[in-house]
Amino acid sequence: MDVTPAAVRRQLPSSPASSASRSAPSAEDEIFAALASPVRRDVLRLLRERGPRSVQELASCFSMARPSFSEHLRVLREAGLVSERRDGRRRLYSLEPVPLVRVRDWLDPYERFWRDKLSVLRHLLDDTVAVNTVTADTETTGAETTGETGAGGRPHDSGGPPADQDKEGP
Repeated sequence: MDVTPAAVRRQLPSSPASSASRSAPSAEDEIFAALASPVRRDVLRLLRERGPRSVQELASCFSMARPSFSEHLRVLREAGLVSERRDGRRRLYSLEPVPLVRVRDWLDPYERFWRDKLSVLRHLLDDTVAVNTVTADTETTGAETTGETGAGGRPHDSGGPPADQDKEGP
C-alpha cells in the first residue's frame, strides 16, 4: 500500500476546478497527509518521548516489514516532521517540531471558535440554573413567599388573631 502524500491526493476525487490546486501541494497539505497515518503519529510520539532513535529502534516498535516502515519515515522526512542524520552506519531520526507549529496555527481559529461557543453555552446554562433555583425556591415555600408570616413563620391574615384563638373556651 502506497502511503505517500501523493498517493493520498490520488485517492481524493478531483474536479476540473480543484485539480489545478492539487498539482502543487502546500506544506500544510504534506504535513496533514503525513499526520493522517496512525503509524506516523506513533513514530512522532516515540521520538517526542524517547528522543532521537535509529531506524532499527523505531522499526522494532511496529509489526511491519522494514521497507514499509522506511516509507513512513520518508513521508515524515519529506513533510519536515523528522530529520535524519548519519552516525557512522546508523541513521538517527529526530522530531522536528517547527512544522507542528503550522498545524497549531491552523487549528487555533477553530479552537477559539469552539471555546467561544462553549462559553456562551456555559453562560446560558448558568442563567437557566439560576432561574430554576429561584423558581424551585418559590414553589417549595408556597404561601410564605406571597403573603406575610406571623411568629414562627406561619402565614396569617391582615393582623387578626389566628382562627383557633378567637373561640372562647367551653
